[in-house]
Amino acid sequence: MAYQEVPFSQLEIPMQEIWSFMGYGSDRTPDNETVSTAKEMLEQASSVLHPKFEYHFFDGRIDLDTDSLIIDGPDGPVSFAAGKIICRQLNTARRFAVFVATVGREYNDWMKGIEAQNDMFRTYVADCVGSQIVESAADYMEKVLQNEIDAQGLKRTNRYSPGYCNWHVSCQPDIFSLFPEKNPCGIELNDSCLMLPVKSVSGIIGIGKDVRFLPYSCGICTMQNCFRRHRR
Repeated sequence: MAYQEVPFSQLEIPMQEIWSFMGYGSDRTPDNETVSTAKEMLEQASSVLHPKFEYHFFDGRIDLDTDSLIIDGPDGPVSFAAGKIICRQLNTARRFAVFVATVGREYNDWMKGIEAQNDMFRTYVADCVGSQIVESAADYMEKVLQNEIDAQGLKRTNRYSPGYCNWHVSCQPDIFSLFPEKNPCGIELNDSCLMLPVKSVSGIIGIGKDVRFLPYSCGICTMQNCFRRHRR
């Protein structure tokens, strides 16, 4: 188990990833105003936001007949209809890290202040900056997790989140049920299974001696609006 607030200085936030969230491909460069605004929003965020993450380890298994992931939770087995793509990537795992990561609850007030300026461009840029910050926090979490399992001679898979690869977001309450607190890292779930702050991620990472960390297999997934396609 690990819980950590991540110092902003420890996050790797490549500007190219922010451009990707904004729709720029690797062959396109934003104009000077966009670059300047993104750097300004990132500087503001670094003084306001407090990214954090939490993960817990559980035993579990994959049922390929039903394309389900079954986690042995503290109150009994919890089954996730994770879908064929994810289950095949996790099939050789025997332990699983269930995680959340977030930009922090300060994000909502920060965005309200920007929105109050009635500048749609700045609001859009700030939103994209927030998207990359939470991904960078999750990337940092993976490094911490890797260091922990290295000592046990174990490997990890990619991280997989509800909402991607046909894994429905309706399973979010089941993921949150595996944490000892109702709102891990201060994240709340609304009735639509949307996490608040919205710049939060949850999911599962497979762990074992025979698992593999692979490039995201966008070619076998039909989801066209996944941000991972921007990061290829």
